Amino acid sequence: MDLTNWIVILAIAWIAVAFFCLRPRANWSIENRARRRTGTRLIAQAVFAAWSAALIIVHGLEHLSVHRMHDAAAPALLTVAVVLAVCGCYWLARGLRLLKARRLFTSC
Repeated sequence: MDLTNWIVILAIAWIAVAFFCLRPRANWSIENRARRRTGTRLIAQAVFAAWSAALIIVHGLEHLSVHRMHDAAAPALLTVAVVLAVCGCYWLARGLRLLKARRLFTSC
């Protein structure tokens, strides 16, 4: 796949995140708006991290086989991809937590 296709996929994913997470509501307080924007930003970061990890795996390993790079390059690329995927999962969990409505009354 060409790099242009990868960039189009990233743009579509970010537009989908913005569409689903930033729906306007008339009764949002300033605090609730800030929480939703922060949650949306964290989910957008998670999408970018997953996109980057996939790009590293697909194109990085392809270039390794074509250019016959060192044996240590493949584990290094996979390590970076795994770190990006873990960061993406963390940001996704935090973003989804911020997007949930806060409870007014909690039972102890």
